[in-house]
Amino acid sequence: MSKYSKKREKMQVKTCPCENRDGVAGGQRRVCLPGGEVIINARAELLETAVEAGFQVVKAMLEEDVENLCGFRYCHQRSRKAFRWGETTGEVTLGGRRVGIDRPRVRGRRGKEKILPTYKLLTCNDPLNERILEQMVVGVSTRRYKRSLEVNTEGRATSKSAVSRRFVLRTQQQLVEWLSRPLGELELLALFLDGIEMGEHLMVVGVGVDAKGNKRVLGAWEGSTENTIVCQALISNLAERGLSTEQPLLVVIDGSKALRKAVKQTFGQNAIVQRCQQHKRRNVAGQLPKGLGNLVDLRMRQAYQSDNVDKAQRTLNNLASQLEEEHPGAAASLREGLEETLTVIALGLPKTLRQSLQTTNIIESTLSIVRDVSRNVKRWQNGGMALRWTVTGLIEAEKRFKRIRGYRALPILTEALQQKRGLDNLKEAA
Repeated sequence: MSKYSKKREKMQVKTCPCENRDGVAGGQRRVCLPGGEVIINARAELLETAVEAGFQVVKAMLEEDVENLCGFRYCHQRSRKAFRWGETTGEVTLGGRRVGIDRPRVRGRRGKEKILPTYKLLTCNDPLNERILEQMVVGVSTRRYKRSLEVNTEGRATSKSAVSRRFVLRTQQQLVEWLSRPLGELELLALFLDGIEMGEHLMVVGVGVDAKGNKRVLGAWEGSTENTIVCQALISNLAERGLSTEQPLLVVIDGSKALRKAVKQTFGQNAIVQRCQQHKRRNVAGQLPKGLGNLVDLRMRQAYQSDNVDKAQRTLNNLASQLEEEHPGAAASLREGLEETLTVIALGLPKTLRQSLQTTNIIESTLSIVRDVSRNVKRWQNGGMALRWTVTGLIEAEKRFKRIRGYRALPILTEALQQKRGLDNLKEAA
């Protein structure tokens, strides 16, 4: 055999994939950790590998706590404050569940057991409650919570009832904190009010816009219908928490008479109401045949896009006159509250800012997130449950808020509100 044939034969020799040079089975690897050397499965998923190694780190941290209290093993130290007391089983929070571990025990000089600092930190339930809350917000049901966990480790607190109890506890704490937030430091220019149905319960919600264009959920109130009492209760709660009722404010609402009355009773002349143009167009077009309804909707939209309030009002009045004979209901709906649908035009606001303030889209998009968060709820047990889910959805909505379009023109709104209030006060005095 030539030297070239021997070289090719040597190159074709392959090592067995099931073993390596260290004598460890294929797919496994030796890793040195603070607690000693450990063999992990290198073919496992990264998260499972990290958890496996993490348990070794936790064990080393617990042993370090023991040494700090008791000194090194087999060493006589008169200054030590405690003694080793064997081991027992315990639980720590890991990956959205409670996982069992073996923990060392330490006894003080008077026989009382001392809790190790590391174990006290790892047994805290706050990370578990936060994880459950986050899973519920993104749409995971209580029955499927266990399947949603990434770490494939046996543990407790993953059943439907356990998840429900922790979710109720966390959202109840969140509800109390959120509904007591002070509002005195907010410099609001606009207030949006609307309601959302949660089963048989109706939640009235308020969203504000400050002088920098930032949106802020202000509060929520539970009731059976969107009546004046419920609306007044929400606005009174906002006032009690520090919301100023003495400063001029643009209040954007739909066609609800209850909201309009509650706003008038609380803010008086300081509230300058803007009726939602989108609701007005929808109400009028809904009372007309489809073809005519589309045409009327187009003409109303063109009127609302005008920069001249007199021209827009004249166009809408002429349109109502044309509908008077054949469709009196649509004509009456168009005339009802017509001037309040043109408030942002009368204030002389730029077109981009008007688009943000002429409809209730800001609060409706907020409420759509509430519906999305609570979509898995099939049975509303009581008003407290509905309020907890509403607040949970509102908090999630706040995380997604951005400044409104046209926020750079908000100083124009501030000046226009002051001038509008001054004119109204002169008319009232005359």
